[in-house]
Amino acid sequence: MAEAFHGVGVTRVRAGVRMDDRDRAATEEPLEVRLHDKQFAVIMRTPGADRELAAGFLLAEGVLKSADDLGTIEYCTDPAAEHPENIINAKLVNGSAETLDKFLAERRNVTTNSSCGMCGRLSIDSLKTDLPPLVIPWTVASSVVVTLPDRLRKTQAVFDETGGLHAAGLFSRDGALETMAEDVGRHNAVDKVIGRMVIQERLPLTNSMLFVSGRTSFEIVQKAFLAGIPLVAAVSAPSSLAIDLADECGITLIGFLRGENFNIYAHPERVTT
Repeated sequence: MAEAFHGVGVTRVRAGVRMDDRDRAATEEPLEVRLHDKQFAVIMRTPGADRELAAGFLLAEGVLKSADDLGTIEYCTDPAAEHPENIINAKLVNGSAETLDKFLAERRNVTTNSSCGMCGRLSIDSLKTDLPPLVIPWTVASSVVVTLPDRLRKTQAVFDETGGLHAAGLFSRDGALETMAEDVGRHNAVDKVIGRMVIQERLPLTNSMLFVSGRTSFEIVQKAFLAGIPLVAAVSAPSSLAIDLADECGITLIGFLRGENFNIYAHPERVTT
């Protein structure tokens, strides 16, 4: 498996003075996700936690409804494959396997880049879900919410080396970090975290909170909703569509979480002061 970062040449300019040096850059490589040996999607990602990434991605795409639908999810064993370390093959069980052709037909043969998790879908309508809104009555104190960024930041080892990776962290209601992941894509990091929980058969995550670096877009809220996560927070701004979806789905959406300050864009009743 490729490293999460590698050395690169760089020319540094400081106060008009040039100097050749070495630096570290976050690795970005394609991961081909196959369903029963048939190509389903290609995801641009940072190598690492690839099985978890694929599982989280398949949950977000509606291929998996729960961990019970997942038979095996392993690296490619095809001897003809040039880069088997960049291919994950998933096999479905229960009724999901019977609708394999439908899943494949709903995808365009495109690459999902590291900034957009839904680019391969045929239409906006295919992004919608018919699940009921989350009705989860617990609350969390704002004094716990403001601790999330620092707790996640302390675990970002690859970011320390490169300065070029996003992160997602899954937290318990008391603010304890349960698991985290880093990736060049925000949504990839979320998929890795949620996919890890899928493989461990821990869904729904109704007692968890999700914190992500960067902004919050539609696909991140959707991924949280499908995993049953009732609170999503981010260091930057949410999009208007993310806010609308969070409001409809019963998710508390927090943005601009920096220091002691933050904004609540949907379902503020879940946060107490």
